[in-house]
Amino acid sequence: MRDSEQPGALRLISNNAKEGPIVGLHERVYESTKLAAIFDVLVDQGCPAAEILRDINLTVEQVHSPKSRISLAELMTACKNAIRLSSDPHLPYRIGTSIHLSAYGMYGFAILCCPDFRKAMGFAELYHTLAAPLATIEFAEENGVASWVVEPSARAATEPQIYRFITEMQIGIHISLMRDVMGPAFTPDQISVSYPDALDFRLPADQIGCRLELASGTNRIIFGSTWLDQAANLGNKTTYAALLALCDDLLNDLKLRIGIAGEIRALLLRNIANPPTLAAIAKLLEMSDRSLRRQLREQGVSFRALLDELRMQIALRYLRTTTLTNEDIALALGFSDAANFRRALRRWTNKSSSEIRTK
Repeated sequence: MRDSEQPGALRLISNNAKEGPIVGLHERVYESTKLAAIFDVLVDQGCPAAEILRDINLTVEQVHSPKSRISLAELMTACKNAIRLSSDPHLPYRIGTSIHLSAYGMYGFAILCCPDFRKAMGFAELYHTLAAPLATIEFAEENGVASWVVEPSARAATEPQIYRFITEMQIGIHISLMRDVMGPAFTPDQISVSYPDALDFRLPADQIGCRLELASGTNRIIFGSTWLDQAANLGNKTTYAALLALCDDLLNDLKLRIGIAGEIRALLLRNIANPPTLAAIAKLLEMSDRSLRRQLREQGVSFRALLDELRMQIALRYLRTTTLTNEDIALALGFSDAANFRRALRRWTNKSSSEIRTK
C-alpha cells in the first residue's frame, strides 16, 4: 500500500500505518466482515450455506462471529464459490454495496469521524490493511479531479475472472462507503476498468450512475474535488484522534498475529533485488539462526517460501501494471537472468509471462 501523494494536511497520519504489517495469503488474521457480506447476499439468493463455505474453515455459526478470523486465501475462495453458485450479472457490485462503514468497526468509525473529507480519503488508504484487503487502493487529487485506483492482489492477476470479481466488488464497496461519508447523493463522474466487457458479470450502468469506460488499462473511480470541499458534519477532531490511536493498536495486534513471518517479509522487501540471507536476518532480529528457523516452523512457513511469495507478488504486479521486460523484472527481483525468472514464474503460477500480461 503506497502513500497518497497529497498535500501536507493529508500527511497527518500515524507513521505506524505507513509501516503497516505485510500479511501472507494464508494467515488467518482478518475479521470475517467481507466474507459475511458474500455469505449473506448468496443466502438471500437461495444458495446453500455449505456450498458458500466450501473449502473455507468456518461454520455457518462462525461467519458473523466477531471472534472469527479468516485469511485472504479463504476470502478469495469465497469469491470463487460465489462465481460458481450465482448467475447474478451484478453479483460482485451488489456484494460491495451491501458493505457499509458500520461493518468495519473502529476503522469505519474513524473514517466517519475524520474532521474533513480529504483526511478521510488519506486515512482510508493508509489503514486499508485493517479491512482484509483483496486489492490495493490509491487516492489522488489534481486540478479539481479526485480519483481512487483499485488493483486486485497479485494472486488475482493469474485468474482473470477473480480479478474482475474483486475489482467490481471493491468498486461497489468504495461507492457505498463514499455515500456513507458524503451522503447518498454521491455519484462518480466516471468509472474505468482495465478489462473489456464480459458475459458473466459486469457493473450495472443504472446503479453506478455515471459513464463506464472499458479496457482502459486502469481500474479507477473518478469524481469532482468539490465533493471533498463539503463540511464533514459528523467529523470530530477529539474523537478522531482517539480512534486513530485505537487503529494503531489494531495494526500492532495484526503485526503480533503474523509474528516473525511478517518481520521477515518487511526485511526482505527492503532489498528484494539482493535479499538478505536467513543468517543475516537472524542477526538483524538479534536471534540465532536456529531460533529463527524454529519460530518459522511454528508458523508453518519456511524462509524460502516467504521469499518466493514476495517475489511472486511483485512479479505479478509488474507484469499486470507495467511494460517492464522479463530481463528488467528478473534484475529487480534478484534473479541471475530472465530464464531463471521465467522458470520460477511457471513454477509459481503454471503460466508464462505473456499469458499473464494478456489476461
